[in-house]
Amino acid sequence: MYYVERKLQLQGWLEAQLKGGPLTLTAASADASFRRYFRLQYGDRTLIAMDAPPAHEDCHAFVRIAGLLAAAGLHVPEIIASDFEHGFLLLSDLGTTSYLQALNADGAAAADHLFADATDALIRWQLASKPGVLPPYDRALLRRELELFPEWYLQRHRGLTPGAAQRRMLDSVFDALLESNLAQPTVYVHRDYMPRNLMVCTPNPGVLDFQDAVYGPITYDVASLFKDAFISWDEARVLDWTVRYWEKAKRAGLPVDTDFGAFYRDFEWMGLQRHLKVLGIFARLHYRDGKPGYLDDTPRFIAYVRAVAARYTALAPLLALLDLSEGKNGASVGYTF
Repeated sequence: MYYVERKLQLQGWLEAQLKGGPLTLTAASADASFRRYFRLQYGDRTLIAMDAPPAHEDCHAFVRIAGLLAAAGLHVPEIIASDFEHGFLLLSDLGTTSYLQALNADGAAAADHLFADATDALIRWQLASKPGVLPPYDRALLRRELELFPEWYLQRHRGLTPGAAQRRMLDSVFDALLESNLAQPTVYVHRDYMPRNLMVCTPNPGVLDFQDAVYGPITYDVASLFKDAFISWDEARVLDWTVRYWEKAKRAGLPVDTDFGAFYRDFEWMGLQRHLKVLGIFARLHYRDGKPGYLDDTPRFIAYVRAVAARYTALAPLLALLDLSEGKNGASVGYTF
């Protein structure tokens, strides 16, 4: 009933803004938050209406960061009208084909071109970076995100409550990750720069879902783009695309490590922080928020975690903990608890 009432409120607001007859709203998309998006026809164009309940979402952040992205030369929705009190925005429509849809349809044939455009846009965003404009992606926030993994994935989803020895092991891994993450140069971070939030359009890409942007590690958005939540690529492709980003970033004057091996290690460790966080978020979406579909993608993240943890000694204890959570023998990788 709550969402039905909000949709009626939204429709009334839109009709007042557009000064037309009754409008028909069709669902455009929904995401893991409380936001909902609707598409409507207005004359010879379509528009997008955002419903973002103020108790849960902040339209001010969306509008402010849209301005930063546009000023950096990225293609984002135009803000046509806003009602911050009720949490309504009217936006231009960036189309109906996301990168994720295009990649699922065309696979490798589309990937190189789409990711080249996406990395060009990302570099423009990073070049616009200034300290003190966006909230810092600091140790406290990165650590809170990591804690979602033991709380929601291990305990709630897998039924494993880490004991004292397991918790010490996990803390040592978390500390190592954070030291690596926080040692990186800092830039503007979209925070969900992934194919689901990029639209195939002109100019390409259109960028969505940026309201949680922060100022943080330079590899974060690169890891989000190439090690995605909803589509996976073989490691050779990921390595190639990461090299291409790194070369462009160096030419543009971004503060990437001059040694690609060191940059790629930072990329992998940053990706691991994100993947552990998302494992927790996807479990929370299922158990707390009643959105079960996200759990279907957790095997993809476990594969990401296992691949990286197997390459670095400091991260190897994660393999034992994952084995234990899956009912395997943790001692198989040399750790007992």
